[in-house]
Amino acid sequence: MEMHANYTSFVALGDSFTEGMSDLMPDGTYRGWADLLAGRLAVRSEGFRYANLAVRGKLIKQIVDEQVDVAAAMRPDLVTLVGGLNDTLRPKCDMGHVRGLLEEAVEKLTPSCGQLVLMRSPGRNGPVMERFRPRMEELFDFIDELGARHGALVVDLYGSGALGDQRLWDVDRLHLTAEGHRRVTEAVWQTLGLDAEDDWRSPLPPAVQARWTARRVADVQFARQYLGPWIGRRLTGRSSGDGLPPKRPELLPYDLPRTDDLS
Repeated sequence: MEMHANYTSFVALGDSFTEGMSDLMPDGTYRGWADLLAGRLAVRSEGFRYANLAVRGKLIKQIVDEQVDVAAAMRPDLVTLVGGLNDTLRPKCDMGHVRGLLEEAVEKLTPSCGQLVLMRSPGRNGPVMERFRPRMEELFDFIDELGARHGALVVDLYGSGALGDQRLWDVDRLHLTAEGHRRVTEAVWQTLGLDAEDDWRSPLPPAVQARWTARRVADVQFARQYLGPWIGRRLTGRSSGDGLPPKRPELLPYDLPRTDDLS
C-alpha cells in the first residue's frame, strides 16, 4: 500500500450505509462517512472529484447491475464497495450467489481504479445481530479472501467492539448515528495509510441502563415505526430505495462544506 497517497477522485458504491443514513443534516439530506471522507480528501487535493452511487435498500445484485460498471467507467483513484449485508438479512439468502456477485464486482473494479477498499460492516449488538451473525461472518471471511487476492484494502469495522455499541446506532437500529459515521470515516482514513486524527475504536463511557419499562416502550415503538414496515417491504418485494436516484451520480468537483454545516 502506498502510504500518504494523493487521491484526486473517489467513487463510493453501496446501500444505505454508504448513502449516509442516519446522519441527518438540517436540510433533510443524509451526510455519512463517505461524504466526510470526501471532504477530508478534498482538503489534501485541489480539484478533488467525488461521486456516491449508493442507494438505500440495494442488494448486491442491484449494486453490481446498477453501480459497478458506472464506477469502473469513471476510473477514479479510489473506490469503496460495501454490499451484501442487506442480502444476509433476508429470510432466504443464497450465500454462494452473493459471493459470486461480490467477486464479479471486485474483478471489474480492481483494474479500473487506483485503490479498491472493501469493508467488514459493523453490526449493532443485540438479538438481531446474533440471529444473522453466521451469515455475516461468512460474508466477511469472503471479503477478506477477495481483498487478499485482488490487492484491495479491507476495513474491519465488524471487529471493533465500539461500533457495536447500541448508542452509536439510530432509533431504527439499522443505521449509524453521526458519531458512528464519523468513526467509520476515521477507520477508512487510517486504512488508507493517512495520519490518524483519533482512535475510532475507543469505547464510549459506561452506559446508564434504562429502566425495564422504558426499554419495553422503546421496543414497541421500534416495532411499530420501523420493524413492521421493514417486514412488509420484505414480504412484498419492495425496497426503501425503489425509485430513488444515486446520491451523487457524477464524478464532479467536491465543494467543501462551510464550517457551520459540519456542526
